[in-house]
Amino acid sequence: MIQFQEISFKYPNGKFAVQDLTFSIEKGECFVLIGPSGCGKTTTIKLLNRLIKPTDGVILYEGVNIKEFDEFKLRRDFGYVLQQIALFPHLNVEENISIVPELKKWDKERIKRRVSELLKQVKLNPEDYKKRMISDLSGGQQQRIGVARALAGDPSVLLMDEPFSALDPVNREQLQRDLKYLKDQINKTILFVTHDLQEAFYLGDRIGIMHDGELVQIGTKDELLNNPVNQFVEQFISSYKERNVVEGGVS
Repeated sequence: MIQFQEISFKYPNGKFAVQDLTFSIEKGECFVLIGPSGCGKTTTIKLLNRLIKPTDGVILYEGVNIKEFDEFKLRRDFGYVLQQIALFPHLNVEENISIVPELKKWDKERIKRRVSELLKQVKLNPEDYKKRMISDLSGGQQQRIGVARALAGDPSVLLMDEPFSALDPVNREQLQRDLKYLKDQINKTILFVTHDLQEAFYLGDRIGIMHDGELVQIGTKDELLNNPVNQFVEQFISSYKERNVVEGGVS
């Protein structure tokens, strides 16, 4: 569904943010990018969303170069969830979720139904939350609204850039469980960025490990744990192995 073909992005000073990225994301897959800070994870999402343009290479979406799409139309087909959430504080919950459907010129009744449907999917009662202002919500509730807003226009692809990293551990674990459940219900293709290996292994169908702007290994959880391709990958996953051995075995 999505193909990166030898994608690079170079800053004016000559430093590469990402270099020679070649990988694919299958339809309905949750593909997780993980790596240390500054390795190029967020840059990769911005390249796909056309917030920045590659220096070299091609990105295909449904077999078509993304440069061929109107960038605003493309972004409406990609739901986007950020760590900062970026909800509009002057709008209530219903108004925030309605933004993309309104841009797509859906009729009012369809939008109202969609808002209620999505609030139920993210486990918030529509009658209790539709008219609430964003400032009245907890961090976890705001992030649920962020997910609902990203899904509102029925996008084909959901882009999630460290969406749970600012939350406390209890809310974070609950939202991870909820996303895993939701993923099975909505059948969307997801590109998820995180720096948390536990989160990557829990959510990802496949995981891509990045280092210094390069994608050094792609695999399932078991493939990465059992067959790391180099010392960096082995060291990167060692803390996960150690923690799970202490807790009763790697799983």
